[in-house]
Amino acid sequence: MPQEVSISYQAVKSKVYKLIDAMVEGEKTEAEVQESMRRWWALIHPSDRPVAQKYLLMVLEKSYASLGSMSLGLPAFQPFKAVPEVESGKLLKLHPRAERAQPSGAV
Repeated sequence: MPQEVSISYQAVKSKVYKLIDAMVEGEKTEAEVQESMRRWWALIHPSDRPVAQKYLLMVLEKSYASLGSMSLGLPAFQPFKAVPEVESGKLLKLHPRAERAQPSGAV
């Protein structure tokens, strides 16, 4: 028999954010996240599912609002021209500067 998972707002939020992070990092695909959510849902006792659904919707709504705020807070991007590649022979060569001698008459 599969082990049941505890349902709390914090547990649901943690599950959602771990899956979002896995997608952002490229560790999971959309299909893998969907399958993970199906497996997680199956572990929740049927009598706990209304509370789990409530918490899940709360987390998703707040996440969606956060993403919307972030995208609206970004400055408008102006189209830009690509910088032409520079030939390696034309690159500036940087040389380390010689350390300046410290004055010996420090008080």
